Amino acid sequence: MDSAQHAAARTLEPAAEELPLRLCVERAVGRYLHELGGFYTGDMHRLVMEEVERPLLERVLAHVGGNQTQAAEILGINRATLRKKLRHYQISG
Repeated sequence: MDSAQHAAARTLEPAAEELPLRLCVERAVGRYLHELGGFYTGDMHRLVMEEVERPLLERVLAHVGGNQTQAAEILGINRATLRKKLRHYQISG
């Protein structure tokens, strides 16, 4: 496929922002597995969870202006669990 065909194909696909989260994750994991080329690290679950959880916590906290009680409520976890996760990722909140 030449560069013009790649550009045309990209215009037919919705932007990542328009895709459901599930499809974004599916694509990212597929690319990651392909790029590994058969060499697996054995900790992919942890890697994916951390890659998703950190920005999730950061965005929710920003959305509620740093209010941990509201953030925990939105996330469906208790405040102690939220604080533990914030410490783990070294996120000030």
